Amino acid sequence: MTAEKPAPATARELGIAEQVALYQREFPTVDPQVETIVQTLSRVARRMTVAYDRQLTVLGITAAEWEVLKALVVSGSPYRLGPGELAKRLGLTPAAMTHRVDRMVAEGLATRERDETNRVRVIIELTDLGRDKWLESMRMAAVFEEELLQDVVGEDRAALAGMLARMLRRIEESRPDTPGPAAEQG
Repeated sequence: MTAEKPAPATARELGIAEQVALYQREFPTVDPQVETIVQTLSRVARRMTVAYDRQLTVLGITAAEWEVLKALVVSGSPYRLGPGELAKRLGLTPAAMTHRVDRMVAEGLATRERDETNRVRVIIELTDLGRDKWLESMRMAAVFEEELLQDVVGEDRAALAGMLARMLRRIEESRPDTPGPAAEQG
């Protein structure tokens, strides 16, 4: 007769305090406040990414497509860029950019045309559908973000924004291999 194995415990994410306590057990000199802040920021970022991805799924676009839409929108009217400039702005290889643009053209989010003034050059332009999808994603994100920050009001919002900006700047300046303005200066 074979003994039955107990059913495996359901896996769950450790609570932040629990995780920090385990870190301290293994690495006693870790600063629990620092670890609590870092772990909380990490979880907030992951959960925000999941929430944004769900919103984009509702709109029928991917996060990768949204990045291209954003790059075209922030370029300003008439929302046109060459594929090389798009690839550079998004940190993509030309081949990856071509693949992404192919999908977006097929979905009606962008067009690809030859430049009238330079027939060798190709221009990627945002379509009305692409702009509408981007605007709706921004509307959805604004609602989510207000909900997320509902307990952070007035001067606390400005203080939090300032602290996070300083943290980001420190990472970008001290880790030039991380994406961002410091990496782009090289």
